[in-house]
Amino acid sequence: MSAMHITKDNFEQEVVRSDKPVLLDFWAPWCAPCRMVVPVVEEIALERSDIKVGKINIDEEPDLAQQFRIMSIPTLMVVENGEILHRVVGALSKEQILDMLP
Repeated sequence: MSAMHITKDNFEQEVVRSDKPVLLDFWAPWCAPCRMVVPVVEEIALERSDIKVGKINIDEEPDLAQQFRIMSIPTLMVVENGEILHRVVGALSKEQILDMLP
């Protein structure tokens, strides 16, 4: 499954109430490091059926960016049972992202 578009309207259902861990990618289209991470995040979404992968465009979802105090992008977070397990800022390799996942 490809990465899903997360908004304030579906955040509760898709992330907080998810029965799987969720990898979240906070990004923006104008961000060069974000564009470097996109293919890696999409690849993980296709390979890992045991997790959900969501993308949050901070320009379209400023409330979510503010809620999670996103100051730099890309910011990657792993959320499980509504709790943040990992939070990392910056472009990471596939291996580094996979190391964050349960």
